[in-house]
Formats: sequence, structure tokens, C-alpha cells
Amino acid sequence: MFRSIKRVSALNSKLALSKVSAPSFIKPAMFAIPSMRSYSAAGGLTHDEIRERIFSVLNDFDKVKHENISETADFSKDLGLDSLDTVEVVMAIEEEFNVEIPDEDADSISTVAHAIKFISNSEGAN
Repeated sequence: MFRSIKRVSALNSKLALSKVSAPSFIKPAMFAIPSMRSYSAAGGLTHDEIRERIFSVLNDFDKVKHENISETADFSKDLGLDSLDTVEVVMAIEEEFNVEIPDEDADSISTVAHAIKFISNSEGAN
């Protein structure tokens, strides 16, 4: 009598420790919730959104005066940024829009308008 109880309890403990498999048609991805917002999901960024976000990036730099920021502003002439500051601005724009700007393209970005044009032509920008 006690042997059967021991076997049943051993069987129950094995069942408790075993994995319960889900049906094959249920996949974990079906229930995944996106953890971050996708800005480009609604058809891409508008010119105004890109401009405002680049202005925001430029406002974060201490050397840049808010009143000098415009769409036609040149990074060195109008905003007073040196070459190292310009590289930092381009890197900040890369982070803001989650894109990678190749070095040869980064060297050609010298104005706010160039940056806006590059981001608007980038497929992966968000």
C-alpha cells in the first residue's frame, strides 16, 4: 500500500517539474508587445518633424545660440561650430534618427538643410 503512494507521489513530482508544451500553432511572437515606438510606421517622417528634431539636437549644444538656428544655417559660419563640433552634431543626428551616416556623406553635411535632406532621403530614419 505504501509503495503505491510513493510511486504516485514520484510521478506527480515529475509531472510538476516537466515543461508543458504549447500547441504548435501558438508562437511567442504572436503575443509580443512592441517595446519601443516606431516613428516611421505611419509612413515616414515629415519635413517639419525632421527640422524640429534637428533644431532640438542643435539646441543641446552649448556653443549654439537658439536665435541663430534656422533651416539655412551653416554649422561653422552661422552657428560658430568648428570641425569637431560638426562631427559631434552629425553623430547626435545619427543617434536621434537611428541612422548611420557614412563618412563621405557626413563630410558633406555642413548646413541644417543638408542634414534635413539627408535624413528625409534615408529609408531607415525614424
